[in-house]
Amino acid sequence: MTRHVYYEDMKRRARELRAEFTLTTPQVRLSDLRRIYKAKGIRIDLWDQKLKNLRGAYFLDEAGPSVMLSKRLPDEQRIFTMGHELKHHIVDGVETRCMDLDKTDAIEIGAEVFAAELIYPETECLERFHSIGVLAGTCTAEHVVRLKRETNTTLSFTGLGKRAIWFGLAAEGAFDAVHWKKLEEKLYGEPLYKKLQRRRGLARL
Repeated sequence: MTRHVYYEDMKRRARELRAEFTLTTPQVRLSDLRRIYKAKGIRIDLWDQKLKNLRGAYFLDEAGPSVMLSKRLPDEQRIFTMGHELKHHIVDGVETRCMDLDKTDAIEIGAEVFAAELIYPETECLERFHSIGVLAGTCTAEHVVRLKRETNTTLSFTGLGKRAIWFGLAAEGAFDAVHWKKLEEKLYGEPLYKKLQRRRGLARL
């Protein structure tokens, strides 16, 4: 099996899981992943300590399947990591597998592909890019931010940027220097939570 065929199979399996658990939008929540984990009998262990280059790990032992997750992860990253480790449970049947940011083997890349497809299927994502006027080679960082805002997808800016490159809508490396949150604030204004934090800070003076 070639890598391309393998990755396409991971996408198919992710879409089947979306259908099984009626995930119908690109906004997948922690509660959705917890529901899937509960149905699949996977225990979640949250860890406090900092884990170098490690966001999560899948274990299968006499106590049953479990996934270790870093408590330090923001919700969006935790959702993606849970999707990544879910692939190891459903597809790989391995005793231990870690989401190491340095991993480049097919099994780990397949888990990344699976997680991204579970959150936001490629076909739907491409259709959305086209709907906002993005054609081959024309995608900008502003388009990526707009798509994320309009769809409320929990696929990250980085993930969407990779998709745009994969689709041929942007050149390789087009978004390497982009500071996504700064750009989002520039386009849509400061988020409410930051305004509240600033007001609280002034109130303490």
